[in-house]
Amino acid sequence: MGAPAPARSAPSYLPVLLFGCAILVISTGVRSSFGLFLPEMTQARGWSRETFSFAIAIQNLMWGLGGSFLGAMADKYGSMRTLLLGALLYVIGFLGMAWAESGAALSLSAGVVMGIAIGGTSFGIILATLGRIVPAEQRSMAFGIGVAAGSFGQFLFLPLAGKLISALGWQSALLVHAAIVALILLLALGVRGEHEAAARAGSVRLSDALRGAVADRSFHLLFWGYFVCGLQVVFIQLHLPAYLLDKGLSANVGATAVALIGLFNVAGSFAAGVLGQKLSRKWLLAGIYVARSVVIGLFLLAPLSQVSVYLFSAAIGLLWLSTVPLTNALVGQRWGVQYLGLLGGVIFFGHQIGSFLGAWLGGRFFDLFGNYDYAWAMVIAFGAFAALVHAPIDQRPMGERRAPAAANA
Repeated sequence: MGAPAPARSAPSYLPVLLFGCAILVISTGVRSSFGLFLPEMTQARGWSRETFSFAIAIQNLMWGLGGSFLGAMADKYGSMRTLLLGALLYVIGFLGMAWAESGAALSLSAGVVMGIAIGGTSFGIILATLGRIVPAEQRSMAFGIGVAAGSFGQFLFLPLAGKLISALGWQSALLVHAAIVALILLLALGVRGEHEAAARAGSVRLSDALRGAVADRSFHLLFWGYFVCGLQVVFIQLHLPAYLLDKGLSANVGATAVALIGLFNVAGSFAAGVLGQKLSRKWLLAGIYVARSVVIGLFLLAPLSQVSVYLFSAAIGLLWLSTVPLTNALVGQRWGVQYLGLLGGVIFFGHQIGSFLGAWLGGRFFDLFGNYDYAWAMVIAFGAFAALVHAPIDQRPMGERRAPAAANA
């Protein structure tokens, strides 16, 4: 008899993947509930929707701006310290939001502080961590698993936030959210040591890596494609519950709709990560943006009902954050993983500029026209734009020379 086959050991990166996914469940989950607080807080404080929307728009802008610097910090010092800082700011942001009595206080707490906090606890940090320790042939799939965890957090926390608001009121619900994000302080201790792997990945200086990427046309194209992703996702996440309330559906339908988006994106993100290991990432991204515009258009044309809302949530959920693993994998493929936190953070800043506009313009258009019709049209048009800008992206690793056909396969 032959010797028994040795047992297959778990991948060395598995503990970091598990702790990172747990952090994303919390960080992404609580962030996804802000749309439920919009009607409650604006009514209680006497604010316009634009006031609340502007604060969340600031949050998204600071998330992107702070994420670039925090990504560089994680590249240099490791992710654990960055996550601890982000979690502490997250707690402070929720406490400030709970007691904000003016639009300025809301913009400072929910906007500036919480935006930086999310930048230090979300996809930019966790995916960069995984990118440095996961082998290239498994990287896209690992990114898909991480994004799927964040999407599961959205599914988990939306109904929870709705029940907390109903049972405790919006202010106490925000305090519970502060307690939940404090758990990241403990989970961050499980994400350490990956910066040593990054140090072995190459010796390019940070300034040279950034300069080379910024001089590359493909970097700019990916930036503006991700801009559209942020605009679409944040507009829907923040304004869909209010849109459905305006149309006569209950608040519970809105909360369930956003939760279903998160549930179906668990499958969508994982599938995108797997497909990204086998197919051209830029063409997958272009297809996702076109599909989003088609799904939104069909939703607006169909008679509105609870069933149509849930069907829309399922369809858009499959496409929701499926851009994230593909975009981050494309950044690592083209510019390497040594400074993935920084370069991915700069690309993500484009996403957050779009998020700023999606959040703010949704509220602005509503206050100007009394409905969301022009905002929906804007979201559809930008989807077509994103598909077009991905076509010329060069996917070859920087410095590698291949036949032109291989570059765009």
